[in-house]
Amino acid sequence: MNPPPRTPLHHVKASTQYKREHKADYGREQIEILYEDKDIVVINKPTGLLSVPYPGSKARTALDLLEKIMRSRGTFSAGHRPFTVHRLDRDTSGVMMFALNEKMQKKIMDSWHTMVTERLYHAVAEVSRKAVPLQDSGLIDDPLAQNAHHVGYVPHDKDDKAKTVAARTHYKILLRGKTHFLFELSLDTGKKNQIRAHLASKGYPLAGDENYRAKTDPFNRLALHARTLEFDHPATGQHMKFEVPEPDEWAEYVKKGDPNPQAPVWSAKNPYNAELKQRQKQMEKALAKKQEEKQLAPRLSAKQKSRMDFIAQGKFKSGKK
Repeated sequence: MNPPPRTPLHHVKASTQYKREHKADYGREQIEILYEDKDIVVINKPTGLLSVPYPGSKARTALDLLEKIMRSRGTFSAGHRPFTVHRLDRDTSGVMMFALNEKMQKKIMDSWHTMVTERLYHAVAEVSRKAVPLQDSGLIDDPLAQNAHHVGYVPHDKDDKAKTVAARTHYKILLRGKTHFLFELSLDTGKKNQIRAHLASKGYPLAGDENYRAKTDPFNRLALHARTLEFDHPATGQHMKFEVPEPDEWAEYVKKGDPNPQAPVWSAKNPYNAELKQRQKQMEKALAKKQEEKQLAPRLSAKQKSRMDFIAQGKFKSGKK
C-alpha cells in the first residue's frame, strides 16, 4: 500500500514529489558493503542516494552511511574513515569504491587509470526520432560542456562559446529493441553526466532521464547502473572484480518494446503533474490567506500586554471581547 500523499513544497519537481510519495525507501536508502579491508571498501549504491555531499546540501550520502556503519562497529577513527576516490550520479546505482585512509586515497586517485582495469555500466536508452544509426560497438568522443544548471551536454552550435573538456565513452549495444536499446558502456574519462550527455547527443536519451528530455520512465528511475568494477588492489596488488547485475526487467523491457509508453511524471501529459500543480496552488492560496489574516489581526501594544493575562490576550487577538 502506498503512503498517503505528503503536502508538496513550493516548486518541487513533479518527479521528486512522485518519488517521495511512491518510492518505498525514499530518504531511507541503504548501501550494501560488498568488500572491506583496512585500506578500501567496495559498496553497492542504490539509485536516489548521493555518493558524497556537495556544498550546502544536507541530503544523506553513501559516504555518510558508510561512516555511520563504521561508527556502529567501532572501526571509525580520524585515521581510518571513508575517503572519496570517485563518484556516481545520485540517480545512478551500482558498484563504487572508497579509500579508508588519506594515504590510500591519494594513491588510488594518482593511479586510477592504471589501477582500474574495467569499469562497466549498463543502461537502457530510448531510440528517438533523431537517433543517429550506431554500429554494434564504437567510441563517442565529443567534448562536453556544462550549462547554467551544471548539466553536461555536447555543444552542437558553432556559436556556443562554452568551455569544453575531453570525454571518451566506449559503447556496445547488447540488445536492440524496437523502441529502446540496452547499452554496455565504459569510460576513458570520468566527466560529470558523461554517459547521459554522450548518448543523448546521438539521439539515445536514457530512460527515466528528465534532464535529457526522455519520453519514457518505465522503471521510475534513471536506467543507468554501474555494473562492474575490476581493479588491482592498491596495497596488495591482488586482482579483484565486483559485479552487481542490473534488474532483469531492463532486458525484458527492451525485448518487448514500448510503442505506447505512459508519459513520464515530469511531462505535462501525465495526470500526476497536473494534480501536483493543483495541490501546490491550493497550498499557496492557503498560505496567502493565513498571512493576510495574520496582518489583519489586531495587535497589542507593550503597555496593553502588561495589563492582560494570557487568556485575555488570546481573546483580544481573536476579536472576542
